[in-house]
Amino acid sequence: MLPWKHAVRALSVLLLTAAATLAPTTAASASTEAATTSRGWNDFSCKPSAEHPRPVVLVHGTLGNSVDNWLVLAPYLVNRGYCVFSLDYGQLPNVPFFHGLGPIEASAGQLATYVDRVLAATGAPEADLVGHSQGGMMPRWYLKFLGGAAKVNTLVGIAPDNHGTTLLGLTKLLPYFPGAEDLIKANTPGLADQIAGSPFLTKLNAGGDTVPGVRYHVIATQYDEVVTPYRSQFLSGPNVTNVLIQDKCALDLSEHVAIGTVDRVTFHEVANALDPAHASPTTCLSVIG
Repeated sequence: MLPWKHAVRALSVLLLTAAATLAPTTAASASTEAATTSRGWNDFSCKPSAEHPRPVVLVHGTLGNSVDNWLVLAPYLVNRGYCVFSLDYGQLPNVPFFHGLGPIEASAGQLATYVDRVLAATGAPEADLVGHSQGGMMPRWYLKFLGGAAKVNTLVGIAPDNHGTTLLGLTKLLPYFPGAEDLIKANTPGLADQIAGSPFLTKLNAGGDTVPGVRYHVIATQYDEVVTPYRSQFLSGPNVTNVLIQDKCALDLSEHVAIGTVDRVTFHEVANALDPAHASPTTCLSVIG
């Protein structure tokens, strides 16, 4: 067996085996919803205000979950008066905590069900979505194919892999390692779907990047080492705003993970996207806003 192929197989087995030794997914889901409600989000008694009439649904990235991805952004938005919710999606059997690994079409169906739950609880006719990485791209399937455009006002994608990723060119090497791509598809179909040129992405982007009636706001970093090239994150079409965060703050060194989890310059830009009527300039000083 080739050393690279052996490493991939070992990593996949190690990840899945280690995760399977943790608490069952159902128990984890119950405890995380309680924990996040105590921190101010996932509170299904929350009613949107006149100032912020739409609930915000946060959509985590690959290997993320409904809590860890949003420990900073969720309170940031709650403190600004939003009803904020987050879901887990893309679970594999017996693999808690590390989500976003299942087929992305199925994950979009989970998002559709969750948005319906949020709208029913809050009484709002529409929601706004904020997603990181896969979570910024996956909702576009929901918008395009599952009726989401009628229920969503704005999609904010933070470092989304809208046109897939080459992983700095590494995915182009897969054909030279027989069996490696099949291994990824079999064990982690959500990863295979995100490879640039995958059948999933080809169908998603056919006929245009956007659908009518939804505003799109993409926030990227030039230091992204996961979704490459970083400009592949940007969308084309009406009602699209593409932002390179270094154009707002040249000193911002956030890479793929940091831009979605801790970067307050980015979070200020998210707030602007959710409420453009009251937007203020995003600058390096936004870290103290």
